[in-house]
Amino acid sequence: MGRKQIRKRKYVYFFLAGVILLLLSGCASFEQRRLSGELRSAADLYGRGDFEGALKANQNVAALAEGKPPGDQSLFNMGLIYADSRYKKKDYRKSIALFQRVVKEYPESPLAVQARTWIGVLGVIERSKEVDIELEHKKRRLVR
Repeated sequence: MGRKQIRKRKYVYFFLAGVILLLLSGCASFEQRRLSGELRSAADLYGRGDFEGALKANQNVAALAEGKPPGDQSLFNMGLIYADSRYKKKDYRKSIALFQRVVKEYPESPLAVQARTWIGVLGVIERSKEVDIELEHKKRRLVR
């Protein structure tokens, strides 16, 4: 008789472990859906030209993702926002830094390849700006 009680207890523990596992997987998928919804909201804001709102939404996703997808997408999106010519606070250096984070923190992400390309393109633009500024200084010295 003692053996049957132990067997019943094992089934109870097995059942409880299954319920806990089911709940945890449900919470994870709920969080993923929530983050995906937040990314869609950020994309809508970006599409309407609300760059500040899109940045805030993407920052929330990056913070909540904690180094997991869709954190890579949110960092990439922020890099695109800072590189957008329509954004009044356009900043290629911030954009490059965000793309570098994608490459460093999410090396397996398909966005890492695109981020490397953006880093190269924006780096060329930044260097050409520096050359233009240097040429302007030389012209001023010659005029004097």
